[in-house]
Amino acid sequence: MRHGYFAGWTVRWLTAGTILLCIASGCAKLPDNSALVPTTVISATEQTHLATLFADDKKEHPGQSGFYLLDNGLDAFVARAVLVLAAEKSIDLQYYLYHPDLVGGLLADLLLQAADRGVRVRLLLDDMGLEGRDINLFTIAQHPNISVRIFNPFIRGSSRVSQFITRFGSVTRRMHNKSLTIDNQATIVGGRNIGNEYFAADPELAFGDMDVLAIGPVVNEISNSFDSYWNNPLSYPVELISSQKPDPEALERARPLLDAYTKRPEAQQYVQALKNSQLARELKNDVLPFSWGKAVAVYDDPEKISAALDAKDLHLATQLNPLVNELSSEFLMLSAYFVPGKEGVDFFKKLQSQGVQVRILTNSLASTDVAVVHCGYAKYRKELLRAGVELYEVAIDALPAGKKKQQVFGGASKASLHAKSYIFDRQILFIGSFNFDPRSADQNTELGIVFDSPELGRKIGKRFDERKSTNVYQLRLVPDNYGGEDVEWVRKEGGREVVRRVEPDTSFFKRLLVSVMALLPIESQL
Repeated sequence: MRHGYFAGWTVRWLTAGTILLCIASGCAKLPDNSALVPTTVISATEQTHLATLFADDKKEHPGQSGFYLLDNGLDAFVARAVLVLAAEKSIDLQYYLYHPDLVGGLLADLLLQAADRGVRVRLLLDDMGLEGRDINLFTIAQHPNISVRIFNPFIRGSSRVSQFITRFGSVTRRMHNKSLTIDNQATIVGGRNIGNEYFAADPELAFGDMDVLAIGPVVNEISNSFDSYWNNPLSYPVELISSQKPDPEALERARPLLDAYTKRPEAQQYVQALKNSQLARELKNDVLPFSWGKAVAVYDDPEKISAALDAKDLHLATQLNPLVNELSSEFLMLSAYFVPGKEGVDFFKKLQSQGVQVRILTNSLASTDVAVVHCGYAKYRKELLRAGVELYEVAIDALPAGKKKQQVFGGASKASLHAKSYIFDRQILFIGSFNFDPRSADQNTELGIVFDSPELGRKIGKRFDERKSTNVYQLRLVPDNYGGEDVEWVRKEGGREVVRRVEPDTSFFKRLLVSVMALLPIESQL
């Protein structure tokens, strides 16, 4: 899910009162953060349970890291929970969104239990989804072993809408990174935020997503990345910006509320999976089938948020250039939000001209959770198809209504693709938070892991090949009645090929709205 400048709200009309509020809020300031106390990764963790658990595996693969794909929402939660339960020294969490729902409550309860055991917990959250929630974070930060910092915060006491105007170019740039690292021995990096829809707990909405659980040398690189953000001046301790006053009893009152999450009927699938699932057993018994290979963490410098947009030396995308330059046969992309722009179209054309087949899976207008982003993609479809790029869009009705739908590249996708994964020649993979769009490339900060694994590259590629004609629409160009070309959507249904000539599963009014939004000069913010 995405909450950029135009994502949560498309267009707001400013009344005279709002304009006055904007002017007034421009006088407000963030508190002085110069006394920020830096902390760094606890590196002396060689004697922890996780270190000894994975010691033999790492010894057999010197210099390499191990990877396990988490492309199922339930497994993605179980992996996080098992690692948090095993923590002895430190837990570092960095997320764009952390929802106060079932999954968020279950994880918070586990974090509190870890802190009670003496584990140091550092929680770093972007401020985009935290409006009105300072009291929750302030309460849990009362624990002596838990620290909470908020990255690039909005000014408290001032309207957020007004700050989108007065602080445009500042609060519109967000920390989109997502990682959970335990004892500097294991990390989970990928596309998932913390919330029901990312872990198959929301009956109305499920995101198809992908994370990777990693062990080995790359974990320390993720820890170093976390430290660079945690100690950045844009990371504010929640107690510094919160208007709440210390309440020694608040944390004790919160304990039974968090514990109650585990008693809810809807939580039982997670409670039971944590006890009995195959993944939980394999992880606890060190028989998880890791794939091994060289790996590197790639991430934006946190200074990107305040630097000029053309400061490319701070950007994650620049670090991927060597992989692109070495492509020989295929570039497979899974990107929830895809806005290539003119530069991206030229990039894909160049790859095609060099004999590299570009294949892209993204959301359809019906499956996307942010329709305004779709307008930044749709206008480039014809040019990409003319160049030979294969375009695929997620279908939302692959199975009859009421039936559980099949997994589509990273989880139970009832509604929307959320994964951000890139596979180079079915050998090298990037999994992380980076979408192929201007917001990820230039505005927000992102994080991911690049790893060499022909085994996983072939696995994802094969899955794509098997499902591309049934679970997704393939786009094709056909002549129209006026000497031009139209896009059509093709998919097999019931063993026969079905062709649609308008955006599938959408209303006329939704298509009209997106057409109108496409006229707005907002592509750089998508």
